[in-house]
Order: sequence, then structure tokens, then C-alpha cells
Amino acid sequence: MSEQVAKPRAPAKSTRRRSRELAVQGMYQWRLTGEESAQIEKQIIEQGTGRYDVAFFKTLLQGALAQREPLEKLIGTHLDRPINELSPIEYSILLLGAYELLHQAETPYRVIINESVELTKTFGGTDGHKYVNGVLDKLAAQIRTVEMRAGK
Repeated sequence: MSEQVAKPRAPAKSTRRRSRELAVQGMYQWRLTGEESAQIEKQIIEQGTGRYDVAFFKTLLQGALAQREPLEKLIGTHLDRPINELSPIEYSILLLGAYELLHQAETPYRVIINESVELTKTFGGTDGHKYVNGVLDKLAAQIRTVEMRAGK
């Protein structure tokens, strides 16, 4: 008789993490296809892709795309290359991270950066997470100065 050893399960993703994943996928789709954000949002919601915070997903996707140009300018000051040379994944994650840093004040900057790094590890290239971390860290220092000084 052989005993089966239960494999440890990865902890369930939070609904906000899943919402960020879906927003990145929506941004990626938008970046590659140029489809309207409303159409992309509808497709993702209709797919019924597990548990996630629909309102948070919509806020991220709609907000980042609606404010794309000012966010790109803000991000661009911290890049070592033109923004159009970023991979679609890095671009999408940086845009969403910048949006959150600016408009989701209730979420600590460290959480936003960590979530962005984890998304890049999941969807991006080998060392893309290091690049995303560096850019968002500089951006957080610019946007969340008081929070960073307080050591939160």
C-alpha cells in the first residue's frame, strides 16, 4: 500500500490580485489589437474567469486607458528607453501600477509595487520584474513622498 502525499496547494489568489491579472490581460489585448476598452472589458467579464472584484477590475482597466497619455508622460521620465520600446506586458503593468499609485491612495505603495512585480514575474520576461520594480519605486518616490517618508 502506497500512501499518497498531498501536494501543498498554493494559497488562493485574492480577488484584487485576480482583478489586476485580468486588467493586465485587458491592457495587453488593447495594446496589441487597439480594440475599444469597453469591448475588451465585456469579453473578459463574459468569460467568467473565476472570482475577482469586478468593480476594481473595471476601475483599473478603464482608468488606466482613459488616463493613458498623462500616465505615459509620468512613467516616461523614469524609463531608460522610449515607452514604445517596452514589451506589451511591461507597458501594461507600468501603466496600471502608475494608475494605482495616483488614484488608489487607500492601497499602500508597497502593495502596489509588490503586486506589479508579481504580475511581471507571472506574465513578463525573465528580468522584467526588476525593471518594473525600479520604475515604480522611482514613481512612488515622486507621487507618494509623504507615505514613503513615513516608512509605511
